[in-house]
Amino acid sequence: MMKKLSVKHTLIGLIISMLMACTPAKPKSEGWIQLFNGKDLKDWNIKITGFPLNVNYKNTFRVDHNLLKVMYDQYNQFDGHFGHIFYKNPYSHYKLRVEYRFIGDQCPGGAGWAYRNSGIMIHGQSAESMTVNQDFPVSVEVQLLGGNGKDERSNLNVCTPGTNIVMNGQLITEHCTNSTSKTYQGDQWVKVEIEVQGDSIIRHMIDGQTVMEYSKPQLDDRDPNYQKLLPADGNKLLKKGTISLQSESGPIDFRKVELLNLGDDCE
Repeated sequence: MMKKLSVKHTLIGLIISMLMACTPAKPKSEGWIQLFNGKDLKDWNIKITGFPLNVNYKNTFRVDHNLLKVMYDQYNQFDGHFGHIFYKNPYSHYKLRVEYRFIGDQCPGGAGWAYRNSGIMIHGQSAESMTVNQDFPVSVEVQLLGGNGKDERSNLNVCTPGTNIVMNGQLITEHCTNSTSKTYQGDQWVKVEIEVQGDSIIRHMIDGQTVMEYSKPQLDDRDPNYQKLLPADGNKLLKKGTISLQSESGPIDFRKVELLNLGDDCE
């Protein structure tokens, strides 16, 4: 009789363990983590095209008056020096809030499409894995875009350097897809939020409204970095990755970069 009870209890324990293993974890933090501390670039890594890791060419990224700034006042020409500043930790399930504003004039030599154009890169490769002359990390880009004062230009579009996404059940292989956002003109502060659920749903929100939603972020096998970044199990879906902010020739200020870690769903 004792043996039968022991077996029964063992089975019950196994069932409970399995159920617990497939229960989404609670948020790992009760509040928002300030990725940018408002004082310095501690916990961030810099990668600018043409330079090794953490060479901050011409002081592109800096902190001034409690703002994380992308500046070109020491440049004569942009010369294709695209830059990204990476937070030290990768994340999988989270909400990210960013407050930014475009300021001043574009750096001489910047492309027309890069006018008031920056981005938040999510599910990205590590800064360390980028080649010296690589322009953009393999990632999913949440575009930050400002208007020119007269034309319509949606904000929080999605672009996919080295990746693809699924939208409305269809694999999207075009580089950029527009959101339903209105145009944001001038030097106003803009508050945006991104919700990332691993390799499932990703949402872009602005002014409390969802302006874009897609799923299944994945490596694009057409990209030259594909084999290098493909995991050993061959699964090209992106479950987690780095978060970085862009420099694309337009001066921009960031006054808040904060994250709520939502924990990991069962795999």
